Amino acid sequence: MNSIYDAIIVGGGVIGGSIAYQLAKRGKKVLLLEKDRLASKASSAAAGMLGAQSELESDNPLFTLARQSRGMFPALSEELKDISGIDIELVNKGMFKVALTSEQESDLKNMIKIQQKAGLEAEWFTTAEIRKKEPLLSDEIRGAMYIPKDGQVSASRLSLAFTKSAAARGADIKEYVHVSDLIIENACVRGVVTNIGEFFSENVIVASGAWSNFLLEKAGVKLDTYPVKGECFSVLTNRPLLEKTIFSHGCYLVPKVGGRIIVGATVKAHTFEQKVSIEGISTLIEKATHLLPALKETEWEKAWAGIRPQTGDGLPYFGEHPAYNGLFIATGHFRNGILLSPITGVLIADIVERKANSEWSAFRVDRSINTIFS
Repeated sequence: MNSIYDAIIVGGGVIGGSIAYQLAKRGKKVLLLEKDRLASKASSAAAGMLGAQSELESDNPLFTLARQSRGMFPALSEELKDISGIDIELVNKGMFKVALTSEQESDLKNMIKIQQKAGLEAEWFTTAEIRKKEPLLSDEIRGAMYIPKDGQVSASRLSLAFTKSAAARGADIKEYVHVSDLIIENACVRGVVTNIGEFFSENVIVASGAWSNFLLEKAGVKLDTYPVKGECFSVLTNRPLLEKTIFSHGCYLVPKVGGRIIVGATVKAHTFEQKVSIEGISTLIEKATHLLPALKETEWEKAWAGIRPQTGDGLPYFGEHPAYNGLFIATGHFRNGILLSPITGVLIADIVERKANSEWSAFRVDRSINTIFS
């Protein structure tokens, strides 16, 4: 078995898969290692929203990055389908970010003004205008910010499309392989230690989401990250209740193919515990049925929880570790992992190839690293 690679990626979720695909496209010999099944953690738990304008403020460094990544999806959808045969179920029908209080209405109208001034598409819909588009929504909604370019995909299908496309381009993909340590000599990465042996590369990318710190701590460093649990549930309906994604404070409704609606998501920080709680789901049901009363008539499908990686300043980490040559990090995407996956793959591939890009310095790895031991 040849155990020497141009790049080794630790983590088989949507971020690791995107990086593997981009590097394999560039002719690199790539190994991707996943300790469980591919896309079995946050990547499969996500609702798949592409909320570049709905979730992020315009003065946030992520805003520009998110919009660029969102713009990559139409071409990427066709590209991945051609290579892997997987349809990522891209839907570009827009999104309503709704207001239930006067304060929320004021905030959304201000956000619209700012985004329009920046040349982005966004407009205010009154309650009557919303109900013409989505007649089953509650009449208690005061209005909504309509964002025509914020769409959605199937998160799990996107993740698998990346990894299968990477494999089609020559990458080695291994499931149920646990990376227990990094091989570092003279401040340079040489490879990884796993439960099935050692693999060698001068470029190792840690993209393990909320679990990234467990491996990085072996190199004596700790990022300012922490896990955040999010609970969701889904229902089935025989008739379409929604056309567009509905986003509100503390709740979203995402209509999927086949009469399925995903409702999410709770936020519980500093836990890796993935049990679904009655409290969390009952809170979501209350909020969701308040937005869409007809949801009470639907058939229950299932509930689940995912663990998302958040950072102290809310920005992900992209880049090479300042003390260890060849150790690259891509984590901390919180609930924007699906949205940011296309551009993350490109950025990390560029960084591995030593293509400097100071435009994204706000996400540099050395902004908040703590040394645990020397």
